[in-house]
Amino acid sequence: MREFAIDTPLGRIAGLHAGTPGAPRVLALHGWLDNAASFLPLAPFLDGIELVAIDMPGHGRSAHLPAGADYSFAGALANLLDVADALGWDRFGLLGHSMGGAIASLLAAACPERVTRLLAIEAIGTLAETPEQTVPRLRDALAAQRALRDKRLRVFPDVDSAVRARQFASRVPGSGLGEAEVRLLVARGLRAVDGGYTWSSDPRLTLPTLVRMTEAQVEALVAGISCPVRAIFADPAQPYLPDGLRRSRTRLLPAGEIVVMPGGHHLHMQQPAEVAAAIGDFLRGG
Repeated sequence: MREFAIDTPLGRIAGLHAGTPGAPRVLALHGWLDNAASFLPLAPFLDGIELVAIDMPGHGRSAHLPAGADYSFAGALANLLDVADALGWDRFGLLGHSMGGAIASLLAAACPERVTRLLAIEAIGTLAETPEQTVPRLRDALAAQRALRDKRLRVFPDVDSAVRARQFASRVPGSGLGEAEVRLLVARGLRAVDGGYTWSSDPRLTLPTLVRMTEAQVEALVAGISCPVRAIFADPAQPYLPDGLRRSRTRLLPAGEIVVMPGGHHLHMQQPAEVAAAIGDFLRGG
């Protein structure tokens, strides 16, 4: 995949570009605290498309949002349309993993005239909140936001130290990240500083979300996605999106289908051939 960068009103967006211009266009959106390298293992298996995988704002090699701005999912939509406009893409497909799949769900619902199809991995819709937790969440998130100003970034003496730290963080059950996959993400997710390296991602990305939709709102969002959707999920399911919930959401899609296969949360990195087989010719429009 080839490096590229474009300027948008929110700042520079970096990414990786593969495939043949003129083929069906697909914009790939990575998961939380990952980056465009998330799609490096899968890209060689995706024939017959033009694939652009971006570093979302605040991730990888893309610019951070201005001071005082908030990394909300809804706020990401205009930036994605700016990216598509800069690429000259009037209509395109979406490939999203985890957070990227959630944001892609919003964009597909909001812009049916531009999104041709959606391939979502380990996400459909967004994480929901119960109404009674609205105020506690808002209070906790705002307090964390104010406290972040006093925190200092961790500096790693070398790349291997950063790899070990990311591996340790990925030991959560179901993460499915091995050393080879971690190195891909870390190589794109570090920046050199005095004394070594630190994460290039914006520390504000670690803050709790200020406001989430209720499940009823998420269901309305999913039901409003009119383009063809294929959702690929790992077995076992993630605790925050149990199997019953992901199946009930998928049933709301007017033109949706679900594929469940053994694997971890990053199955598109660890099992790219199997995930590509599950995708089939979906992204090509077949």
